[in-house]
Amino acid sequence: MAKALLGYVGGSDPRVLAEMRRLQQRVQDLESELIRIQAENDALSAAAHHGDSLLESIDVPQAEPALA
Repeated sequence: MAKALLGYVGGSDPRVLAEMRRLQQRVQDLESELIRIQAENDALSAAAHHGDSLLESIDVPQAEPALA
């Protein structure tokens, strides 16, 4: 029974091992991409926040009317 269970979970079938390695590599690639995208998002958020504070520093007492 142990041999049957071992074979069922993966054992030493080269196709299963190759697929497992491929999936592990894919997970690593996706984790790297996630870290890169999070860093890019943080940079964009910081730039947007800086732009917002720059716009808030402009003193406009009254909005101009729209042209008709």
